[in-house]
Amino acid sequence: MKLYTKTGDQGQTGLIGGRADKDDIRVEAYGTLDEANSFIGLAHANLRQYGELFQDVLSELIVIQHELFDCGGDLATITPGKEAKLTKESVEMLEKRMDVYVSEAAPLTKFILPGGMEGASLLHVARTVVRRAERQIVTLAKEAEIPPVTLTYVNRLSDYLFAAARVINHRLDEADVEYERSAHVFRSK
Repeated sequence: MKLYTKTGDQGQTGLIGGRADKDDIRVEAYGTLDEANSFIGLAHANLRQYGELFQDVLSELIVIQHELFDCGGDLATITPGKEAKLTKESVEMLEKRMDVYVSEAAPLTKFILPGGMEGASLLHVARTVVRRAERQIVTLAKEAEIPPVTLTYVNRLSDYLFAAARVINHRLDEADVEYERSAHVFRSK
């Protein structure tokens, strides 16, 4: 098998159901999710050194990596009527795990600086890349039909990555650094 096809040499790429320019917003959106997926993989590689301490996060990150491939495939599909691979159950899993992590970490009242331990910092990078993908998906949705769950999933994923980064720092006794000019912006229910 050859890794190169030469079909993209003129600036176009294959979609499921057609072709598009490589700078098309659809290609940008799923390419940005691929970038986020790579940072998640890097965070996963970093967190393995801690053994069982992050087994829950590690197993979730692998599931998320598969779901990001599903999401990218859904965005790369321009065939009308094709059912999306990503489901609302994926969104629900993110919400459930986020609730666990939020209750485990210290209460949050102010904005925090992204950072802390390396694994957490990598998830913060992934989070910001996911946010960029979300903005691109919003732009895409203005001109093309996308599965509704896609935007919801990407929105929840960035929140999940924030919560997971905070719990990593918490378990490693690394305090969040509050943004020094932040007002109290988060309230407990």
